[in-house]
Amino acid sequence: MSQTRPQSALANRGDVVLRCTGLHRYLGEGEGRVHVLRGVSFEGERGKVCAIVGPSGCGKSTLLYLMGLLDRPDDGQIELNGQTVSNHDDVARTAARGAHIGFVFQFHFLMLEFTALENVLMPMRKLAKLQPAEMEARAHALLGSVGLGAKTHRLGTQLSGGEQQRVAIARALANEPALILADEPTGNLDVKNSAMVFDLLTQLAKENNQAVVLVTHNPEIAQRCDLTRPMRDGVFV
Repeated sequence: MSQTRPQSALANRGDVVLRCTGLHRYLGEGEGRVHVLRGVSFEGERGKVCAIVGPSGCGKSTLLYLMGLLDRPDDGQIELNGQTVSNHDDVARTAARGAHIGFVFQFHFLMLEFTALENVLMPMRKLAKLQPAEMEARAHALLGSVGLGAKTHRLGTQLSGGEQQRVAIARALANEPALILADEPTGNLDVKNSAMVFDLLTQLAKENNQAVVLVTHNPEIAQRCDLTRPMRDGVFV
């Protein structure tokens, strides 16, 4: 496992999917205002899995939400595939998320009244980049790659917790994003399923040369990543 690199040892520009520079984020108002992120810089590289670790409240998830364009920094810059996106309007940010970012959360957030296949099709239908037959073929292939080829037509309610999270991984990969963000992706699973989900996520991302950034409290998962970035009090340490 690699440790945190000094800022002088930066990746080649072509390898960097995500670059965050000097991010600041405040939450709350008045006397309750908290400086959650204090000038954080970060790079996510193609084919690499990076774990962000640290105690609760240190700013990990806040940073991940900024990376995923789900929130805006109060200061600093975010680049995605070489394009500055931190100052985009909401429409452009939504489009960038759909085209370039895949999300895997602790709670899978599947639409349980739909089948596994329909859940994986949803982001492709929204992006509308492929023809319907191409979308369905890709969804079948992705579900096969996570070991659910025989359960494509099962409703979310008919799948186990581990299976639901594997569907969530397939869904995250649906639009071939350059960046995959995972917030405690194994936090709601037992040891066996945790290992399986992590292995699948990292294997598929590496095969597709995608950058993976995950937040985790699981030291065993963190140790298996290519890079670990510890956070404390809103900064990397």
